[in-house]
Amino acid sequence: MRFLDQLPLSYAVIAALTLGLSPFLPEPHLVEKLRMLAQGNLIKPIDIGDLVLHALPWMILLAKLARIAAKR
Repeated sequence: MRFLDQLPLSYAVIAALTLGLSPFLPEPHLVEKLRMLAQGNLIKPIDIGDLVLHALPWMILLAKLARIAAKR
């Protein structure tokens, strides 16, 4: 939890908006991989790794926001 406490919120937001949504066109990879997961087509290891890579900044941002909310 020390990592989340020391991480500036702005860094987490920037990471989520850049790495979390890249490439922006034709659609973000995260959206594509979540759609594949919902349809049951997410079976290749490269696709699973891609989902983890693009979802990680969003998970860190959500954890940071939850940590801030818990402190209040």
